[in-house]
Amino acid sequence: MFEYEFMRQAFIASTFIAITAGLVGVFVVSRNMSFLSHTLSEIGFAGAAFGILVGISPLAGMIIFTLVSSIAVGSLSGEASRREASISAISSLFIGLGILFLSLSAQSSSYATNILFGSIVGISAAEVKQLLILAVFVIIIFLIFYKPLAFDSFDHLGAQASGLKTRLLSIVFLITLALSVSIGAQIVGSLLVFVLLTLPAATAKYVVHSVPKMILVSVGLSLAGVWLGLYLAFVTNWPVTFFISTFEVLAYFAGLSYKNWKLTH
Repeated sequence: MFEYEFMRQAFIASTFIAITAGLVGVFVVSRNMSFLSHTLSEIGFAGAAFGILVGISPLAGMIIFTLVSSIAVGSLSGEASRREASISAISSLFIGLGILFLSLSAQSSSYATNILFGSIVGISAAEVKQLLILAVFVIIIFLIFYKPLAFDSFDHLGAQASGLKTRLLSIVFLITLALSVSIGAQIVGSLLVFVLLTLPAATAKYVVHSVPKMILVSVGLSLAGVWLGLYLAFVTNWPVTFFISTFEVLAYFAGLSYKNWKLTH
């Protein structure tokens, strides 16, 4: 398998994607913002389609759209009464925009398939470098803000009482989430990127309880999912997204079953 350059590039890119998604996902789950990762994935689809239309890379278009939208959409998280309807409206709008941008461009339908469901095995060396730079940037940001961000994510009221700049931390988190959506979409596509950003972290929450352990388990499950998915896709020629999603869902239900077993014993 590793005799093929595209598979080597796919494993390198997917490794950093999984690390980023597993790390950011812990804070997505702790902040109850799974809805936002799903919405940003659909906004990212429109951004990638816009990039194709205007002649820039789909990744660049996705980053622009998700960065601008993340803070605006994230502000709705405090309005629980309006959140569901607002998010549904925003998601519908950007899916429609994505379809419009693709129809206006001269590209074939294969581009839409790649954006929606990922195309990790066709990733170029230049795209791998871009992903690595973005992933390292996100990891560095989290290392810098780890302690205050963890405090704010798991005890928001305590963080406010202690004088932390929670508004700034929220913006930092939203920016890293937007970048993570753009990065993760390269392997599982814009429609399913929330799988890597939510399920591994949600599973980790069921089996461990400290933040460092949650991060380790979440990153480990993300890595296992993408590595196994790439291998099975290589030997079966089935879509890698199918295997990744299936693994993460099975792991999630295994974690949920473990939690229920612990509660009854």
